Amino acid sequence: MALEFRAVSKWFGEAETALLALSEVSFRVADSEFVAIVGPSGCGKSTILNMAAGLYGPSAGEVLVSGERVSGPNAHVGFMLQKDLLLPWRSIRANVEFGLEARGVARAGRRARAMAELARCQLAGFEEHYPYQLSGGMRQRAALARTLAIDPEIILLDEPFSALDAQTKLILQEVFARTIAEAGKTTLLITHDLTEAVMMADRVLVLSERPGRLVAELAVPLPHRAHPLKRREMPEIGPIAAELFGHLHLAEKAA
Repeated sequence: MALEFRAVSKWFGEAETALLALSEVSFRVADSEFVAIVGPSGCGKSTILNMAAGLYGPSAGEVLVSGERVSGPNAHVGFMLQKDLLLPWRSIRANVEFGLEARGVARAGRRARAMAELARCQLAGFEEHYPYQLSGGMRQRAALARTLAIDPEIILLDEPFSALDAQTKLILQEVFARTIAEAGKTTLLITHDLTEAVMMADRVLVLSERPGRLVAELAVPLPHRAHPLKRREMPEIGPIAAELFGHLHLAEKAA
């Protein structure tokens, strides 16, 4: 099992002012599985990613990666945010090399890895460009290449398409899904877009309003997980997204 949350709760603050963000959340993500999490704003979705990455620990319960309890930032996880966070003074290639450089990988090795990942993310020919020279979609692909270059077991995606226009978003969903499937990576996606969740995931988890509780889990029994644009054309997409919306609406009423 790649990732597991066992009865995880998270408080922020002290004593009487403490805020309960998550309440007894339990789920598992299998090797190479793609799971999406949806829920109202402020329900703790990003808190789940931060704990999976080891940026902070749970107040109660356990988070495990590859069967080992997470006690701090670890090399098993790659994290992508809404913003690409590319360093403006480094070329795209040098940005992709950054994580490898921090781990002490020799120059030749990190350059070869960076070039391979940039090619996989359809950025061959742009290696020596700087972030300001690329479109938003290209920068997000560079950020994905940087994440894949460190070869994490798990990729955490925190709404990576939310700042993009509709056309670029569809293109990037396809690129990300295909690239992640080819790499065989376990993936956890946070999104507010129910159709996006159904297009990209094997399974969708629904959280309630704060404190976030897991209120529904829905399998997506559709082919073409590596090709969201093909899934988007399938008539089953609408009913599955509607079922998710129903769970989400009920969760908001119950909270």
